[in-house]
Amino acid sequence: MKGMIVIDRERCKGCAYCVESCPAAVIIMEKRFNKKGFFTAHVEHEDKCTGCGLCAMMCPEIAIEVYNSVTHGEE
Repeated sequence: MKGMIVIDRERCKGCAYCVESCPAAVIIMEKRFNKKGFFTAHVEHEDKCTGCGLCAMMCPEIAIEVYNSVTHGEE
């Protein structure tokens, strides 16, 4: 299954729970700040994403949306 992650940089507060929870190591922490002064999560290896949704479940700020082949309507 193929997935896609969208992270809202301005909502992210840099807790890194998504980085720690991702079994495929898709997400990293950026080295630049958002407008609120937080280092934010960034999708680095999108091709490895399975769409499992663990990152979105762990995000306390609800800053992550996950799409997978099921939500895309693909088979």
